[in-house]
Amino acid sequence: MQDMMLLDKRTADLVREYVPEGDVLESVVLFFSIFADPTRVRMLSALAISEMCVTDLSRVLGINQTTVSHQLRLLKNLGIVKCERHGKIIFYSLVNDLVNDVMLKGVEFLGC
Repeated sequence: MQDMMLLDKRTADLVREYVPEGDVLESVVLFFSIFADPTRVRMLSALAISEMCVTDLSRVLGINQTTVSHQLRLLKNLGIVKCERHGKIIFYSLVNDLVNDVMLKGVEFLGC
């Protein structure tokens, strides 16, 4: 018996065209992996409210400063947060409000 596809050709072609592969797929997976860590989600949520320095993030969230610095470095390297120096203090903020929108959509989906 010959393999038969139940999808029509147009639908199959659309799936092949729009399902990400290669670099795009890797980028999407990497982007969504930032939400897989509770510490990062808490930090991103805080930064959606206000820019903050490492000390403030550490104190308000009750997280070790070393952990905060490590996560901020990762988020900065991924282009999720940016930093701006004000004198001796470096303040961090979200690069784009879309990151917060993604988190809020997740909360909305979950009905929380």
